Amino acid sequence: MAPLRYFVVDAFTDKPFGGNPAAVVPLSGWKDDGWLQNVAMEMNLSETAFLVKEDGVYRLRWFTPKVEVALCGHATLASAHVLWNEGYVPPAEEIRFHTKSGLLKAARKELWIELDFPVNLPTQCSPPPGLMGSLGTTAKYVGRSQFDYLVEVESEDEVRRLTPDFVRLASLEVRGVIVTSRSATPRYDFVSRFFAPRAGVNEDPVTGSAHCCLGPYWQERLGKSEFTAFQASVRGGVIQVRVAGGRTYLGGKAMTVSRGELIA
Repeated sequence: MAPLRYFVVDAFTDKPFGGNPAAVVPLSGWKDDGWLQNVAMEMNLSETAFLVKEDGVYRLRWFTPKVEVALCGHATLASAHVLWNEGYVPPAEEIRFHTKSGLLKAARKELWIELDFPVNLPTQCSPPPGLMGSLGTTAKYVGRSQFDYLVEVESEDEVRRLTPDFVRLASLEVRGVIVTSRSATPRYDFVSRFFAPRAGVNEDPVTGSAHCCLGPYWQERLGKSEFTAFQASVRGGVIQVRVAGGRTYLGGKAMTVSRGELIA
């Protein structure tokens, strides 16, 4: 078969080897799901994005090395970056993606890319058996969103010091667990980390989709609708979050770090 181009993009960062890397594979037509999953496993990044242009709109799917997921922020940011920077879409044109989570949009805002994503407000709940023990901490709040559990802890230091038991955490029937607190520094409004061992990603470096939950959560607690957030993984990443009109707008930067060809 003819070689297929792919790109690896660091998302939610303005420096190479920061943020969250995603592979982006533009296709002329869909391959079977087994091939898509094998490519994601071969890339071995938290997500690989596959794109097919259909009637002027891009169909977008995301795969971890283990499963297909219904929503992914950083690989959407990476996909928009590739489409504009590699000449698939004119630089000033808004990009529309059809996905398992409905219509998503990407627009350029000066040096940033802003994604138009759904709101995913959590509902307070009792922690399921094993959750807090797996995290090794205590909670100020536990809630459940469409995809994840959300746990607020006492301080940023506590967020940063977590060393979860990923084997126990993977037994929870949920995509992942978001842990958050207010930021200890004025530069950021809140910090977070995201763990998804059940989906094949022990800790995701920067998780756009988690901020569809974090944005409305902190909107209620801080009494405002625009935030600068930091995901405190080893790589780290900055997300501009805006909640308005029942949508979550996620702003970030991205850098292409490699280009290649798939020949299998």
